[in-house]
Amino acid sequence: MTQIHDLSALELAAAYRAEEISPLEATEHYLERIDAHSATLGAFVTVTADAARAQARKATETMRAARDLGQPLPALFGVPTAIKDLHPTAGVRTTYGSAALADYVPDVSDEVVLRVERAGMISLGKTNTPEFGSPCYTEPDESVAPPARSAYDLTRSAGGSSGGAAAAVSGGLLPIAQASDGGGSIRIPASVCGLVGFKPGRGRVSKAPTYGDITGLSTAGPMASTVRDSAAFLDALAGPSVGEPTWAPTLPSGETYLGWCDRTPSRLRIARWSDAALSPEPVDPEVLAAYESASALLESLGHEIIDVPAPIAPDVLPTFEIVWAVSTAMAPVPAELESRLRPLTRWLRERGKRYSAPEFGAAMVALYQVAAAAIRSLAEYDAVLTPTLAHLPAAVGELRNDADPAADFAAQVRYTPFTAQWNVTGMPAVSLPMGWSAPRADGSVWPIGVMLAGRPAEDHLLYVLAAQVEEALSGGVAWRRPPIVAQLR
Repeated sequence: MTQIHDLSALELAAAYRAEEISPLEATEHYLERIDAHSATLGAFVTVTADAARAQARKATETMRAARDLGQPLPALFGVPTAIKDLHPTAGVRTTYGSAALADYVPDVSDEVVLRVERAGMISLGKTNTPEFGSPCYTEPDESVAPPARSAYDLTRSAGGSSGGAAAAVSGGLLPIAQASDGGGSIRIPASVCGLVGFKPGRGRVSKAPTYGDITGLSTAGPMASTVRDSAAFLDALAGPSVGEPTWAPTLPSGETYLGWCDRTPSRLRIARWSDAALSPEPVDPEVLAAYESASALLESLGHEIIDVPAPIAPDVLPTFEIVWAVSTAMAPVPAELESRLRPLTRWLRERGKRYSAPEFGAAMVALYQVAAAAIRSLAEYDAVLTPTLAHLPAAVGELRNDADPAADFAAQVRYTPFTAQWNVTGMPAVSLPMGWSAPRADGSVWPIGVMLAGRPAEDHLLYVLAAQVEEALSGGVAWRRPPIVAQLR
């Protein structure tokens, strides 16, 4: 029998419309699962059960009234979700993954949280993230939350920095979740958790009211089990707020990203490379096999695949590190609480504080120049294909090195040398579950993501291609529930 948590977000919304289930029933179901399994998966930092039930009761009543009046509601109205714990939520503890801010409760919500509320979605709480979203694993101080783990194998990290969101969706604790990505933080967890991780293009999602990321690297986006779920969530998040200083062009009136998923792409020219952009180390053979299989699939769909050199060379890494370190140093932490920060965070902040304003400005200019050159070199192509990660899912604790933060950072670069290039260029990118590892000694099989990037500001066209790929994979290596979910009833 199909369980509520076996439904995608849009399937759940359809069940509401068919009066098969109510938002209150769905919310209670997911809260029970969170209570039973969140600690195992390291999914949530804070659960807002009472507020969620109140929202669900209101949503149930609103849905009945809208049905009686024949009024339409947003596509994901009444669907449970959660907010990554990097986004301030009024009246709800927001830790930023840090023991130093474990008791912080903001007075206002940011625009991402407000958009989720306006879409009528029901937040069940705040999902796990590493300190300030910096590393590509989600292992905050144990006083904040346990490590986020992949539901496919609890010995494997769920990735970062949206590891809690990915653990929750893949583990059946949520149908869909809000995430964010500054160097791969949506796509990395999506890859290791068998999900669709879409990083929107620069300026697609508002950063109001603080506009704190002056680097332009990060953006909020969806963590989902299907491409269409992802698109529907981006419809809720996308668009500038009043006073937005910079933004991407919006879709024409009446168009939606979900609607674009129903279109068929023309024959596309897709560039590809598998040389790790920021690391000279070879890519794992099983990852390369998934990448080659994805290439063959795209060719079978009628697209032209062209091998090209990676447009961003490893020599950009020192410049990227300056920008990353300074942005970490900018996080406001009271001086008396600095000692409570993780070793990696302290190391990055110390590095960042050593750079002068002119040095940081020069690094930003250099990064913009690298981005411009990469975009020019890819201008003749409709999309780009690469692996998402260079290696198979890392074990919990494998990348973290509290005794040597420099080695920790270097290990992260080797693990995920592909994703940050699209944060640098600002192009939209998506990790799709397109392969599986060979069975491990214990019989577990790990998902392998493959990444597609689109032209600047053409998120809608990337969704067209991603939806086509997902449809072609249906019944094959497309997303499927981890076996452990059947045990976590």
